[in-house]
Amino acid sequence: MDNVAFIYDDIFLKHETPEGHPESKERLIAIVNHLKNKEIWRKLLHIKPRKATEKELALVHEPHYIDKIKNSPAGYIEPDTYLSEHSYEVACYAVGAVLQAVDGVLNKDFDGVFCAVRPPGHHAEIDSAMGFCIFNNIAVGAAYAKTKGFKKIFIVDIDVHHGNGTQHIFEDDCSVFYFSSNQFPFYPGTGRELEMGRGAGEGCTYNVPLRSGSGTKEYLTVFQDIMPQKIREVKPELILVSAGYDMHKDDPMSYINVTTEGVRSIIRSILKSSYAPKIFVLEGGYNAQVLAECVGVTLEEMLS
Repeated sequence: MDNVAFIYDDIFLKHETPEGHPESKERLIAIVNHLKNKEIWRKLLHIKPRKATEKELALVHEPHYIDKIKNSPAGYIEPDTYLSEHSYEVACYAVGAVLQAVDGVLNKDFDGVFCAVRPPGHHAEIDSAMGFCIFNNIAVGAAYAKTKGFKKIFIVDIDVHHGNGTQHIFEDDCSVFYFSSNQFPFYPGTGRELEMGRGAGEGCTYNVPLRSGSGTKEYLTVFQDIMPQKIREVKPELILVSAGYDMHKDDPMSYINVTTEGVRSIIRSILKSSYAPKIFVLEGGYNAQVLAECVGVTLEEMLS
C-alpha cells in the first residue's frame, strides 16, 4: 500500500478505567510511543478522528441504549465495562474513526487504514455493553459502509475472544460476512462452528474455534488456507479487520500461543487475500508492550 492512514487522537486516553483494569489508556500510550521510534511513523498519514453522531450510532444501536450510555453516571455498566465522565464522548470518537476510514477509502484518499481506538467494540450488542466494549465500532462502520454503496463487506475478527456483538448484529444479513478465529470454549461463550447465521444471513457467518494451547501453526492454517478461500467466494468490496492481538503467547488474557512473527504472517495473509481496501480497527491486546509491537508489525506489512 502506498498510502496508509493512522487514525488516532489523545481523546482516546480520556476513557478512564479503574486501576488494574486490563483495558487501560496505557495500551494506546505504548502503541504511540513504540511507533514514534520507528521509521514507519513518518510514512503514515496521520489523521484525527471525527465524532460519530447519534444518528450514525443508531445504524446499529437502539436509541434507548445510546441515551443510557450518554446519561449514565460513572461506574460499571456491566461486570467488565466501566464508564467514566468522558466515556460516551470517547466512544463516539472511536466509532467516528471507523466512519472516517470508510469515507477515506471510498474517496481513495488512502489505500488502507489502522484505527488506533478505544474503548474496543466487538462485544457490544445492539442494546448492551459487554467485555470492555460500549459501542460496536466495526459494526457501525460496516452499516455505514452499506449506506455509502458498499454491497459486499467482509469482517475478519482475529481477536482471541469471539466477537459476539458483531456476529449477532449481522447474522441475518448476507451483505456482511463475518469470519472469526477464537479460543473456544472461552469468553464470551459464542463462536461455535455451528453458528453460521440465520434466515437471509445463513451461511454468512464462519467461526473457527481453536483449543487452548493452539499456536502459530494452527492460526496459519486458518489464515493461509480457510480465510482466503472464503474471501474468494464472497468477493468483498471492503474488508474490515477486528484487530485484537490477545492471541499472542505473552498476552495475559488468553491461552493461545501465537508468536509476533505469527501475527505478521496473519496480517500478511489478510492483506494478500484481496485487492479490496482494508480497515483495521483495534480491539484487544492486554500486554501493552506486545500490543505495541504487534501494531507495529501490522503497519509494517501494510506499508510494504
